Amino acid sequence: MSQQPQTRGRQWRGLSLQLFFLVLLPLTLLLLVVAVGGSLLHQEAMRDLVGERDERSARAAAATIGEQLDRRAAALTGLAQRAAQVPDPETMLDEVGPLVPDFSHGIGLFDPNGNLLAASGSEQSWRLLQPDLRAGRADTSYLFLAFSSSSGAGADRTLVVVAVADGFTAAGALTPTDLVRRALSRVFPGGEVGSAFVVTETGELVYHTGSLAPETTPLAHPGVVSALRGESGTTYLADDEGQRVIAFSPITPVGWALVIEEPWQAVADPLLRTTEWAPLVLAPVLIIALLGLGFGARQIIQPLQSLEEKATALAWGDYGAIEEPVGGIAEIQRLQSELIHMARKVRNAQQGLRGYIGAVTVGQEDERRRLARELHDDTIQALIALNQRLQLAQLTQKEASATGQLSEMQQMVSQLIADLRRQIHALRPIYLEDLGLAPALEMLCQEVEDPQRPLRIRFAARGPVRRLSPEVELALYRITQEALSNVVRHAEASKVEVDLTFTADKVTLTVADDGRGFVVPESPAELAPLGHFGLLGIHERAELIGAQLIMNAQAGRGTQIQVEVV
Repeated sequence: MSQQPQTRGRQWRGLSLQLFFLVLLPLTLLLLVVAVGGSLLHQEAMRDLVGERDERSARAAAATIGEQLDRRAAALTGLAQRAAQVPDPETMLDEVGPLVPDFSHGIGLFDPNGNLLAASGSEQSWRLLQPDLRAGRADTSYLFLAFSSSSGAGADRTLVVVAVADGFTAAGALTPTDLVRRALSRVFPGGEVGSAFVVTETGELVYHTGSLAPETTPLAHPGVVSALRGESGTTYLADDEGQRVIAFSPITPVGWALVIEEPWQAVADPLLRTTEWAPLVLAPVLIIALLGLGFGARQIIQPLQSLEEKATALAWGDYGAIEEPVGGIAEIQRLQSELIHMARKVRNAQQGLRGYIGAVTVGQEDERRRLARELHDDTIQALIALNQRLQLAQLTQKEASATGQLSEMQQMVSQLIADLRRQIHALRPIYLEDLGLAPALEMLCQEVEDPQRPLRIRFAARGPVRRLSPEVELALYRITQEALSNVVRHAEASKVEVDLTFTADKVTLTVADDGRGFVVPESPAELAPLGHFGLLGIHERAELIGAQLIMNAQAGRGTQIQVEVV
């Protein structure tokens, strides 16, 4: 029995993998790219949106604080101008009642020498501030001084707005916490997820609200230094809880920094966050497609692949392989039943054909022996007699020209005798009948090897050599003879190895070359249309003796023919 060579990589040509790699995998990758890419782009857009909103809020709050301070400074400038015109400063302070709510810690008036003229609030605090006022005083501008009644920050810190006009100084003190809180209440509600704080140019924390605390050193917090330099913008800070948006802006009149900070995921619209996962609505479709592909692969593709392998084995003569059930859907099972029925018919026809081919082969071998015997007994003997007569004629001939012609004729006859003997050996392997298979194959390799060709043939017999039945020995001899003939004519090989291995239960013949190889057909029926008549003869001889034939060949990597006889 002969079978098809084991084809490698067939499982990678199945419909299931083609569907997976050509349809499902690209769709899955596209889904993942859309889902992940869309989610990332959406997150980045929402983060930028929150950043832009917070930056606008920080700028608006800082501008509001600056406007409030400028308005208070302008009011104090007017108060200082009037102080030069009103003889009684105390009376003037009584007239500026509307300014009192803007300066929660009171208002103070100073003469050109820096002496306190009048004050509302703590007079002692204003007298303590006189040295700072003299040091920072200017005739045409105003300035801002910050001091604290204790070592703490926040509510204890006091901001002093100073205005100078006509030599007189008007100063107002207020708590910046209230000013900042009112400005932020319009643009930044704060809450549990956000935070806002104000830092002075010396790194002191003036105001803080929210759940996110700034760094231990406020100047090290992102955005603070940039805001102190007069810059506005947005930066992002990633931590274990996520990514935070940090918007910063300078409070220009006082040179402070306002920072608004909040995690953008927490403040984004929940509906917008939900849309991040919108592409994943295709996940059920993907799952259903996977289930459908799994069912198709299990119930259709795999049974069809198994049936294909068994049909291929059937084509190479393994009639029992097709009867093994492959499962699958009912249509595939019915198809296998029809193939089993067809295989039985083919086997019966093959058995009849095998008997006919066997009879033809026996007749061919008998005819070869008869032809070899006639050539040996008649033609060879006649040529030997002719060669002897030419030798005698040479001895009796005295003319040099005639002697040369007779010598040339004798060489031609000798060459003809050698060629006929080689043909007789090919028609009737005498060594096979007398000595057995192994010596006959060794002599065959020596006869095929020609010093004029680069082809080298190595023969090796392994295991305990024994005689086989004449039919088996002759079939193996003819298979080797045909294989070597194909190598000489087509393979363009430089080396051939012929191995004959005897074991207790079988005999294995292997002929392997390093030639150009070829593509092994899927079925022995394709050998004749492709012109591989020698291989077809090898296949038929292997079937006649019930041997297993394996052909392994790849283009550019040589050919191996292996025959196993049990």
